Amino acid sequence: MIADAHILYLHGFRSSPRSFKARVVHERLKELGRVDELILPQLPASPKEAMALVTTLVDRYPADRLSIIGSSLGGFYATWLAEQMGCRAALLNPAVDPLKDLDQHIGVTTEYHSDKPFEFKREYIDELRELKIAAITKPERYFLLAATGDEVLDYRDMVSHYAGARQHVIDGSDHAISEFPRYVDEVLAFCTAEAAR
Repeated sequence: MIADAHILYLHGFRSSPRSFKARVVHERLKELGRVDELILPQLPASPKEAMALVTTLVDRYPADRLSIIGSSLGGFYATWLAEQMGCRAALLNPAVDPLKDLDQHIGVTTEYHSDKPFEFKREYIDELRELKIAAITKPERYFLLAATGDEVLDYRDMVSHYAGARQHVIDGSDHAISEFPRYVDEVLAFCTAEAAR
């Protein structure tokens, strides 16, 4: 385990720090006496603003003292951040190319875990395009947890995009990875191992 390490958790589209997987990570770190290592922000709807926020939160940590867990759209963000910062990232059913899916969500809706309004604007599609990573540069910095039963995203896109990375493909399950408590220790072990060189 790395001393003074921190884990940044990035939730998915319309989600929040109250999401199922975020709560599992929080509770497990609490059980381990390491909850102070967790950085768990509410991400703005704007991808540009979201990345500005998290960069401000983590730019003081060296790459070998920071890891990112990203779920769904948070996995897309985590990939961009890992490439920028040189840290490692664990990806939970990550969105590989949200540009082809999110245009159907333009408009006002609500967050999943509250009745708070959530607006996804057309210009956010262009902001996402600016964050797209065509190919990861150091596969050893990534861990993919993907479910073949994901009803929202195609796990084959994930497996292909993160080729060469450590991968755990779950046979079945769903987009939420309903059995995530079974896998959280594997994710945290990757995040807190000595940083890949």
